[in-house]
Amino acid sequence: MPDEGTGEESRANASVEHVFREERGRLLAALVRRFGDLDLAEDVTSEAIEAALARWPIDGVPERPGAWLLTTARRRAVDRLRRDQAYAARLAILQAEAEREGEAAPAEDGGLPDERLALFFTCAHPALAAEDRGALTLRCLAGLTTPEVARAFLTPTATMAQRIVRAKKKISRARIPFRVPASDELPARLPGVLQVLYSLFTEGYVASSGPHLQRADLAEEAIRLARILHRLLPGERETAGLLALMLLVHARRAARTGPDGALVLLADQDRALWDRPMIDEGAALTVQALTGGPPGPYGVQAAIAALHDEAADADATDWSQIVALYDVLLAVTPSPVIALNRAVAVAMRDGPQAGLDLLDALADDPRLRRHHPFFVARAELLTRLDRVPEAVTAYRQALDLAGTAPDRAHLLRKIDALTRPGPP
Repeated sequence: MPDEGTGEESRANASVEHVFREERGRLLAALVRRFGDLDLAEDVTSEAIEAALARWPIDGVPERPGAWLLTTARRRAVDRLRRDQAYAARLAILQAEAEREGEAAPAEDGGLPDERLALFFTCAHPALAAEDRGALTLRCLAGLTTPEVARAFLTPTATMAQRIVRAKKKISRARIPFRVPASDELPARLPGVLQVLYSLFTEGYVASSGPHLQRADLAEEAIRLARILHRLLPGERETAGLLALMLLVHARRAARTGPDGALVLLADQDRALWDRPMIDEGAALTVQALTGGPPGPYGVQAAIAALHDEAADADATDWSQIVALYDVLLAVTPSPVIALNRAVAVAMRDGPQAGLDLLDALADDPRLRRHHPFFVARAELLTRLDRVPEAVTAYRQALDLAGTAPDRAHLLRKIDALTRPGPP
């Protein structure tokens, strides 16, 4: 009997974890839309998950666990509002304002067809600081942890936690309603929403922590929402560019890890495993994104991804064209990560020393000091230059920052290969 109980408890815990990852964003979005208060929605979401951990090992996992959690959370919210009259009065004001402003919102057939995507736009409200909008959305609506959000923005975790709290307080003090924005407001908020979707996809494609390199559920959810956004705003070229970029990168997912889950670098991937229909769709969207005006950052990144996907192998990659596109990207949106990627492309075109010189020029940027791919790139170029002790040091610096088990295992193999007796 103890074994059966332990097994049921483990299954319940695993089910809660699965639902938390798959449904938390939708659950929270539904609660915010119903009650108009983010803190309340977060609190009762957590309480519902705690209740599931207590009840499911005893009662069994329900057939529709997401619906069970939503019902439980709604009941907790109603109970709390009944107990707290002041809180309920404040909430009534917020809901009244949201309903009044909602009169100007698009009709049902012109509105946003996904509740969570609507809240992505809400959290992109111009009253919030630009740096706070994406952080709040990723943490609360996309379900990323605070360290994961911090990684997305190359920011210390403590700083990111303060940023998220600040954004919540601003929403409360300014009485920002949770509603679908009017159609004339959508374009102004679009850049923030695109950034959020891209950060969500990045965390799915390259997880910041955990036993797996990828979190396909997050990447595929970002693609799904990007498709909705592209249908909603078909004339926005950067929306097409972001969807193209996601598809062109996600097309390689099956080749990025071996049968044992080990990391496989781009140059070593079996390109026969790449999703060619997805690549074709992404390439067509890239053309759309780059046609009709100056290129945007997502369109340029999609063009870079398309060049990688079109090459028969790593040696056939058009590195000169990729460097030229990174030059355009740096001019459009300067970023230390873009500069890092450009340095790697230069190394592939002009040799490891040329790339290393560029990396050394970036070494003092505090954001890259927390970005383990910077040290990986440096270690690989040092290895190609036969500067083995320095390469080992760089790999160890990367190891200190790597969060996923496959990343860490890959780095340990690299270190072992360079430090074992005999030629590397």
